[in-house]
Amino acid sequence: MAALAPGAPGDAASAALDELSRNFTYGALGSGNGSLSGAWYRRNQIHLLGVLLSILGNLVISISLNIQKYSHLQLAHQEHPRPYFKSMLWWAGVVLMAVGETGNFAAYGFAPITLIAPLGCMSVTGSAFISVLFLKENLRASDLLGMTLAFAGTYLLVNFAPNITQALSARTVQYYFVGWQFLIYVILEILIFCILLYFHKRKGMKHIVILLTLVALLASLTVISVKAVSGMITFSVTDKMQLTYPIFYVMFIVMIASCVFQVKFLNQAMKLYNTTTVVPVNHIFFTTSAIIAGIIFYQEFLGAAFLTIFIYLFGCFLSFLGVFLVTRNREKEHLPQSYIDFANIPGKQMLDKIQPDSNGLSYGTLPDGSDSTKSQSGEKKEV
Repeated sequence: MAALAPGAPGDAASAALDELSRNFTYGALGSGNGSLSGAWYRRNQIHLLGVLLSILGNLVISISLNIQKYSHLQLAHQEHPRPYFKSMLWWAGVVLMAVGETGNFAAYGFAPITLIAPLGCMSVTGSAFISVLFLKENLRASDLLGMTLAFAGTYLLVNFAPNITQALSARTVQYYFVGWQFLIYVILEILIFCILLYFHKRKGMKHIVILLTLVALLASLTVISVKAVSGMITFSVTDKMQLTYPIFYVMFIVMIASCVFQVKFLNQAMKLYNTTTVVPVNHIFFTTSAIIAGIIFYQEFLGAAFLTIFIYLFGCFLSFLGVFLVTRNREKEHLPQSYIDFANIPGKQMLDKIQPDSNGLSYGTLPDGSDSTKSQSGEKKEV
């Protein structure tokens, strides 16, 4: 019986090392505890359902984005292009986008926020891979490296995310909602949000960090409310009806309002900065904000060992780095050189092509009579 006695209390590091060895053990004799073994699967099957829904949802979103981009390219090549919202292909992309977001929404009902939120990297890396097959874009070495790092980070996230299973009833959500941790968090978040909004509105500061921090602060409320709404719907289906409680509708209103204002600030950032800059920064800010929200509101890392938390954060770092490498210089690389061809203007005589100087103030304008344009032989423009 002495052999069955537990070890010294508080030996969290030893427990984390044991967990690490189990997670990286494959093909061992006996029942097995590796990441693909029956014991590990039984222990994590609810979370794996959430992970599967999230990954599939993000991949469907990737396909929808490429379909919408393809529809825009098709319309741009037509002699008399029609509005994009009249294209059946574009609407097919919108429907797929809704299906993908539904998968992400459902995933929060089965797995912790700290597990689902970082899986958004699958949408970015998946979109880059699909664009190579679907839109015939170039596959760069940085894309392959970024995808590899993102997949490695995802593996670590799935294995070392908090292994907690919460049945989110309305009473549980209400308990978390009035907890002192969340109240302090909300007060600090409102203060930071108001300060940033003051500098943005009154001082006219439109730096990408300010805009995307506003998005991230709203996103933290979004993920909290999405998990609460999704969890209560799941609880209603599997156990007892929860949709009659006021907290469900409070969370539903918070979810809708935070999503609307989040999209508003994100659109402002997209107008002012390149997509290649906004996408990785927004992914990092959103994921970090979501993880902090999950830790504070749902206490998802309560009692976790230091080594487990470290490996989880390392997995997040790998996914962040992978997204950065995939999006780096992608837009610049595929942006065609703009020029004005007089042959396409009806009634005009065929003249030489005018290549505007993208660094000059007159970019995209036609020269007047006092100007001479830069010729093919390399003569300088005279003003």
